[in-house]
Amino acid sequence: MNAKDIERLVFSALTDIAPEVDPEDLEPDEPIQEQIDFDSMDFRNLLLSLHESLNVDIPEKDYGRLRSVDELVDYLGARL
Repeated sequence: MNAKDIERLVFSALTDIAPEVDPEDLEPDEPIQEQIDFDSMDFRNLLLSLHESLNVDIPEKDYGRLRSVDELVDYLGARL
């Protein structure tokens, strides 16, 4: 799975949680929670969804460094 595939999965998980989000409007290198109305529970649900769809463990201690789409893609890509 390449970075573009992972990015598509991240955007899909985002729009499952927040259907009003248009991935085209997001800056991939900016924090997700600053770009959309996404609280900490939504963000946790995003990470749980990615864990389930990719079967990748995402320990809670890593949550703080997974703020943007780019950070998520890099993190998940390194673990696949």
